[in-house]
Amino acid sequence: MTEPAFRFCDELGPKTVLHIYQPSLGLKAILVVDNVAAGPSIGGVRMAPDVSLEECFRLARAMTYKNAAAGLPHGGGKSVIFGDPAMEPAKKEELVRAFARAIGPVTDYIAGPDMGTDETAMAWVQDEIARSVGLPREIGGIPLDEIGATGFGLVSAAEVAADHAGLDLKGARIAVQGFGSVGRHAARFFVEKGARLVAAADSRGAVHDPDGLDVEGLIAIKDQGGHVSNLEGGAMMEAEDIVGVDCDIWIPAARPDVIRKDNADQVKAKLIVQGANIGVTEEAEAMLAERGVLCIPDFISNAGGVICASIEYHGGTESQAFLAIDEKIRANTGEVLDRAKRNAIPPRPAAVAMAAERVEKAMSLRRWGWPGPASQNVRNTDIGL
Repeated sequence: MTEPAFRFCDELGPKTVLHIYQPSLGLKAILVVDNVAAGPSIGGVRMAPDVSLEECFRLARAMTYKNAAAGLPHGGGKSVIFGDPAMEPAKKEELVRAFARAIGPVTDYIAGPDMGTDETAMAWVQDEIARSVGLPREIGGIPLDEIGATGFGLVSAAEVAADHAGLDLKGARIAVQGFGSVGRHAARFFVEKGARLVAAADSRGAVHDPDGLDVEGLIAIKDQGGHVSNLEGGAMMEAEDIVGVDCDIWIPAARPDVIRKDNADQVKAKLIVQGANIGVTEEAEAMLAERGVLCIPDFISNAGGVICASIEYHGGTESQAFLAIDEKIRANTGEVLDRAKRNAIPPRPAAVAMAAERVEKAMSLRRWGWPGPASQNVRNTDIGL
């Protein structure tokens, strides 16, 4: 085990760290199973050229907290595949299938879709090891990205948080950074509540119109392989400029750490509802809290996807998933904000304390509490298949 990975060990985990390397295919990947006290871990498979071990650790811990906060019978895990998700489809299938075979022996990890993967990729994983969620309807799944499970949950969180931020969703101005599987559905659900999308960004640029953008038009453009900057009628801007757009609610729905110490002062929104995992750094969250900007932690607001995945895994239906998402996210958002107010602390430490309490309770119910000190349960393995 190399020294850097030990930086992430604590009393909660991680349980397993698996490095996968198959040079003949160009496959390089990492799996982190953080904690399984509540049950087998569920976490997405992320594909991007610049993922890292640290990112995987942070995402896995976020999943531990997310699943615990949502009261799911699952622990947290995450995996990353180094690669361009827009690669030739046959090559992508080859990599995902090889990755699935490599994680096959790690039976306490259930794969789900994430940035760069979708229900088709999960079908490949299911075909190889019969252990994935977010599957296509044709093979009995609930395609959480297709139905917008995460975006739906963001609205549930926002409706609870709006009262604390002095907002009304009807007429609220929304900016969405990352108009992909999460962002597009979030925009659609917010507009259905009477909000107005004033800015949207993707990897190529951003578009802004204070009078409101055509959400369905943007979705159609993205479905055809275009970019938000192709929309007619709005003002074009650089993708990163969306951070400073004048709006009421700002939604990060793409890569990690898009709001950081160096740009947090640009935020004009009153409320941030995180659709992306680790979309705002903890330092930036603290800075925003000092300015009175309410920031709902990622693992509270964006749990809709994993709640849907758990419902699917246990044989539930799509309608049951939507009901559970709304109920659980509303309850958790309310509890976190009440804790934060009661203890005069920002939402992040309140949410971490709540989730950690639930993880620790699950650990206390295990016969041995935990398989042993975290440092003795990290497995660092290089696999060449």
